[in-house]
Amino acid sequence: MTSWKSIAAALGMAALAATAASAADRPIVFVHGDSDNAGLWMVQVWRFESNGYPRDLLFPVDLRHPQARGDDAVPEENRSSTTDVASELAGDVARALITTRADKVDFVANSRGCQTTRNYLKNGGGKHVADTIVLAGCVYHGVYNNPHGALGSEYNGMGRFLTQLNSGSEVEDGVKTYTIRSEKYDLYNQPMGDFIGMPGKPIGGSYAGPELKGATNIVLPGIVDHRGTAYSPEAFKVIYKAITGKDAATADVTPEEHPVLDGKVSGWVNGAPTNVALAGAKVEIFKTDPGTGERVGAAVHAKTVGEDGMWGPFTADPKQTYEFVVTAEGYPVQHIYRSPFPRGYAYVNLRLYPKEGPELQSKSHVGMMRPRGYIGAERDTATFNGEKAEVPPGAVPHVWKLFKTFDDTTPRTVVGSLNGETVAARTWPSDGNNVWIELTY
Repeated sequence: MTSWKSIAAALGMAALAATAASAADRPIVFVHGDSDNAGLWMVQVWRFESNGYPRDLLFPVDLRHPQARGDDAVPEENRSSTTDVASELAGDVARALITTRADKVDFVANSRGCQTTRNYLKNGGGKHVADTIVLAGCVYHGVYNNPHGALGSEYNGMGRFLTQLNSGSEVEDGVKTYTIRSEKYDLYNQPMGDFIGMPGKPIGGSYAGPELKGATNIVLPGIVDHRGTAYSPEAFKVIYKAITGKDAATADVTPEEHPVLDGKVSGWVNGAPTNVALAGAKVEIFKTDPGTGERVGAAVHAKTVGEDGMWGPFTADPKQTYEFVVTAEGYPVQHIYRSPFPRGYAYVNLRLYPKEGPELQSKSHVGMMRPRGYIGAERDTATFNGEKAEVPPGAVPHVWKLFKTFDDTTPRTVVGSLNGETVAARTWPSDGNNVWIELTY
């Protein structure tokens, strides 16, 4: 069992070399994973800011087509190759360097973002501008290993891409490299295929898949899921010390008086999420009663987004709950209920989701999603209106959406709660509407 004492010792030794370089803050580039977006880094950015890291040195990237191709060499609509995302990352890094006049940047990456970062460093010249990289919940040794098929898959540890990426040294000379992994609760780093449609079958994966030879490899104790390796408070402490060479003063978020929010509206194309702007979408924001989810007064913000998809800026009340309503051609009306935003963020992205089974089979509904982590039956306390929500059994957290459905369209309050974060929402008829409680933590 890994302990925080052993983690502190490992980081303490590795941080000695970083201390001199950390005297001046460097830009940090945050790289999300497959199907994700820059919005997922919001809370970690808040934590950096709450420890005094300058906001203008924090650069979350928003990769346009975040889902990988089935075969890296075969083009697909709204899918990206390994070259696509590494090239796009190179442009974001160049922007960070030019904007800040810095010589080097640090990287923090999760999941697919890890191999995107390593690909850029190894094959795109990025090693010359990288000082420190922190790679969390990575899959660059393969979600599975199959020497006989799917050799074009970015996720096959024996495929062409990962074989080349892992050839030679797994770390770049002169780049301080840290990895963060779960003990055995990352659903994409498992020896058996239970979570990739191959239950009970060995797939050649490993709990230690995110580790790299030559890196400082950190194992977070307890039940830490795939996304928790990057987005949890425990992960933040490791990330902060790896980059700055010192312990974070706090993993809490310090509120600011007038948080300014913005973000992009996007949707789905060819059966996958996209980070390409959904021009013409209309966004309205309503204050809500925190106990009932009902709207309080008229909309406090309204905008029809342009070609850039940006729905703000909007100055929020850091103690106020909100309902975001997004109307766009070809989608049901999206009602997104949020807990208060204690700080501002420029990537509060509003992604429009298609309906799934539970919504289609109900007359009205509320879904509860956790974008920055999974929900586990043996770890988390999830409820709807005080009653325990149905979470699939098992030790490994592997779902991030739960649903409360009804067989009538009577408007009612649904209070969703997960580990103390509580948000009240209102049901809407499933016909023409999609309703979400989107958790922040």
